[in-house]
Amino acid sequence: MAAVETQQQRRLLLTGLLIALLGSLLFSTKAIIVKKAFADTQVDATTLLTMRMILSLPFYIGAAMLAGRQSNRPVTTRRQWGIIVGLGLVGYYLSSLFDFLGLQYISAGLERLILFLYPTFTVLINRYVFKQQLLPMHKWALLLTYMGIGLAYFGEIRIDSSNPQFYLGSFLVFLCAITFSIYIAGSGRIIPVVGVTRFTAYAMLSATAGIFIHFLIRGDYHIVQSSSAMWGYGALLAMVATVIPTFLVSAALKRVGASNVAIVSSIGPVSTILQAHLVLGERISGWQVAGTVLVIVGVWLIGRKPHAVAA
Repeated sequence: MAAVETQQQRRLLLTGLLIALLGSLLFSTKAIIVKKAFADTQVDATTLLTMRMILSLPFYIGAAMLAGRQSNRPVTTRRQWGIIVGLGLVGYYLSSLFDFLGLQYISAGLERLILFLYPTFTVLINRYVFKQQLLPMHKWALLLTYMGIGLAYFGEIRIDSSNPQFYLGSFLVFLCAITFSIYIAGSGRIIPVVGVTRFTAYAMLSATAGIFIHFLIRGDYHIVQSSSAMWGYGALLAMVATVIPTFLVSAALKRVGASNVAIVSSIGPVSTILQAHLVLGERISGWQVAGTVLVIVGVWLIGRKPHAVAA
């Protein structure tokens, strides 16, 4: 009986890791789509972000309706609603806004590398706020992963340091990493209580409300009618880089925990750097290649230890 349970746990972990990996790969297309939209149209960061959420909204409304019909879930308390709304605003309103603004000034590869500081912040939040123990494999995987990201980041700085807005863009994406880590750490605690569908739907609806209010307050509406190409990029962002991966990541969080999701998602910079080279023509340096190898090794280490599930 114990052997059967262990095998089921391993299968559950492997499934969760694969779901997290797929979600990360889809999320990694976001920077490429945003950079292409900036290059091919006159869209600004706030308008593009609003388009993304307008086109995502029907799916989250549908998910919210589906979650509301589930009779086997306990009633969500006022405190839990507050957590869901707060995480949605921090994780997908503020985080996305900082990210889109930063992408106006730095390359897609650099954006993804800075953003993937968030697993470090996530693990630290879990350790010092939620008192979650770190397993030895987590520590080794984090060490290798961030050595790799550090090397690749150094290579990007050498390539792009002449950009006068380089440090502003880097700082904005750094803020994105902080806010997104809060979302990942918090969602890993609340999802097992309220359910993955309910959490994802209402968190994203909260973020959408924040983005709409921001757009309305800004008061510049004419640009959304000026180009059909903008809506094409908005649709790609909505489906490929938002709706599908948000549900995938939430499902992975439920299965394997925030720390494992954060570490497995470190494959994202590798994917973005390759896509940026192939689609946007961004250079790949030797530093990036060396860093990429370390990131892959770190992800492989966490994936080959099926018993290393976060508490």
